[in-house]
Amino acid sequence: MPHDVSHTEADDDRTLYNLIVIRNQQAKDSEEWQKLNYDIHTLRQVRREVRNRWKCILEDLGFQKEADSLLSVTKLSTISDSKNTRKAREMLLKLAEETNIFPTSWELSERYLFVVDRLIALDAAEEFF
Repeated sequence: MPHDVSHTEADDDRTLYNLIVIRNQQAKDSEEWQKLNYDIHTLRQVRREVRNRWKCILEDLGFQKEADSLLSVTKLSTISDSKNTRKAREMLLKLAEETNIFPTSWELSERYLFVVDRLIALDAAEEFF
């Protein structure tokens, strides 16, 4: 949803928002509206699947109660330690390249940089990988 504050405004957020705006300008049930609606649904589904993969791994690591809060990223979220930013970015890229946690067509979302930073602060990043 455009006003959802459970994430930062990243490229995939802007893409989703722009698709919704364009769709809402189309005649409902027109061919263009249906195509855009399908694209919106597909993007949301992929995002949901990625989040669920992360959540399952966090729960397997023993973060059953904390998984949702670890994955919650808002505009107010900050990196815990600026020294961790480079390490978090490197680990996120490594996760994208060496695992299937993200679909192959996925553009890395900034929100997962915050999640990896939290894992580094909890000394759980290596176990997560």
